[in-house]
Amino acid sequence: MSLRVDYTRYHPKWYRRPVSVWWWLESWRYAKFVLRELTSVAVAFTAVLLLWMALALRAGPEAFAQFRARLESPLFIVMNILALIMVLFHTITWFNLAPKAMAVRLGGKRVPDWMITGSSYVAWLTASAVVAWLALRG
Repeated sequence: MSLRVDYTRYHPKWYRRPVSVWWWLESWRYAKFVLRELTSVAVAFTAVLLLWMALALRAGPEAFAQFRARLESPLFIVMNILALIMVLFHTITWFNLAPKAMAVRLGGKRVPDWMITGSSYVAWLTASAVVAWLALRG
């Protein structure tokens, strides 16, 4: 298979407008989309970090103490702060996008967008309050 395309006299070459690598900076909507996709890296980082913590817990108190010592380094503190900001951006943009990604119907009628978005935020705040209560009670 050849990647070269031969154009004949009766088959003109199509015009394709050159597109910059930075095309997504032309509009805030495009930039927000690309930034949201890039924040998936922070979500993956957080998932790997949680798996690493679970393995350290399983390995015993000494391994968990080493894990915690690594997390207290300035590099991990900065990485975790950046990951938190990126995951929050990812979460907020997803919650705002959810009504367009899924059409929920009740009784044959579509549920309003604000109800889907609002219920996502309420569930998030409830889960956060439960985790905070569990973490701070002891």
